[in-house]
Amino acid sequence: MVGMGARSRREAEFTVFVTSSSAYLGRTAYLLTGSQDLADELVQEALTRTYAAWERVRLEDATGYARRVLVNLSIDHRRRRRPVPAEWADPPSDEWPHDRVSDRDEVERMLATLTPRQRSIVVLRYFDDYTEAQTAECLGISVGAVKSACSRALAGMRARYAPMREGDLS
Repeated sequence: MVGMGARSRREAEFTVFVTSSSAYLGRTAYLLTGSQDLADELVQEALTRTYAAWERVRLEDATGYARRVLVNLSIDHRRRRRPVPAEWADPPSDEWPHDRVSDRDEVERMLATLTPRQRSIVVLRYFDDYTEAQTAECLGISVGAVKSACSRALAGMRARYAPMREGDLS
């Protein structure tokens, strides 16, 4: 990047950032929303907002910055939208699916039953492998809030879905 002006260099850095982080942000957005179309919209908006703040974003923190924007956009969207569709709120009927597509569908249904904050915490903790402290920092909440929201989310999912699995163990 020799001979480039500061603005051109920052734009080139942003282009490299988008190329390297888009797949990760897209996967996270999909897990947060359960909708590929909405995930794509949220990633685009998160990248737009990240670009608008690019002069203030440290390169080594760019992914974290964009992820936090993405999580906040997802929470804002879920607060504004209608309740969880009825077909997602109920656990699958009488048998436990064992294929990857069914597992993915089930994960989507389970995540859809959580509050926006719980869903964000579960996605960051168990799909992005964040520690409690990293999750708390990303969401701007305390570690205790992460622990309690995560505990409530997992307990609710266990209560809703564990009875179905008990029949599989025999």
